[in-house]
Amino acid sequence: MHIVDAHHHVWDLNVRDQPWISGPAMAPLRRSFPAAEFAHEARAASVRASVLVQTVTEAQETPELLALAADSDLIAAVVGWTDLTAPGVGEELSRLRGLPGGESLRGIRHQVQGEPDPEWLVRPDVLRGLRAVAARGLAYDLVVLPHQLPAAARAAAAVPELTFVLDHLGKPPLATGVTEAWEAGLRGLAALPNTVAKLSGLVTEADWETWSVDQLRGCVDAALDAFGPERVMFGSDWPVCTLAARYADVMATTRTLTAALGPSEQTQVWSGTAARTYGLGTPPSAG
Repeated sequence: MHIVDAHHHVWDLNVRDQPWISGPAMAPLRRSFPAAEFAHEARAASVRASVLVQTVTEAQETPELLALAADSDLIAAVVGWTDLTAPGVGEELSRLRGLPGGESLRGIRHQVQGEPDPEWLVRPDVLRGLRAVAARGLAYDLVVLPHQLPAAARAAAAVPELTFVLDHLGKPPLATGVTEAWEAGLRGLAALPNTVAKLSGLVTEADWETWSVDQLRGCVDAALDAFGPERVMFGSDWPVCTLAARYADVMATTRTLTAALGPSEQTQVWSGTAARTYGLGTPPSAG
């Protein structure tokens, strides 16, 4: 089966700091994680294509990610960052598409989880920026917390021509086990036809030391039921996932959690949804 890893990161601390990596618990991530290291992990797991996702809200990062994609036969798409609230956001997106590797720009993301305003996604200036993203044929990745899911659904309803991609299933509070409000928000978003979701980042939402497959199962089952396999995709969230699990363990866990799906449904989760969402074309056979 062809596999697309629809969510991973790379960074070089010699080029740019990652200020979100702070505190003793995050210390294992305080080093550079190059594209070559990701490729080693991914190819060992039979991944044939990947989607590289931004990490910081700095304009200089996206051109660097595009250049990495241009030099890679594994990175098939980039989800970058630009200021959605800027009056010239459309022109900036066009400029990015014209850079080396610019054809790999397939989506935009902003760290909405860090915005103090729970209604940030439905501000008029943000909605204008989201419409500019849609006008250029790009997707929009949502990195939100559970209390921001209602605003995400309202944004998706307001911009129906844009595909909204929910990263990490909206970060269910697995460590506490209190997921009722999260599930209500998830289902509200999934009710919009222009939304899809990533099975990514879940091991780090649970207790990093004691998480189990069974602990993740309820949230994954809820997402598969709400979106359907044809609107769900796999993502490793490497290297952030390594705080709780190795790349191979994330892959094996996802296989277990999707084992009850039929062959065509598994194809959607492992490659089809990502290929459609990010315009990756017809995936080659994995052999």
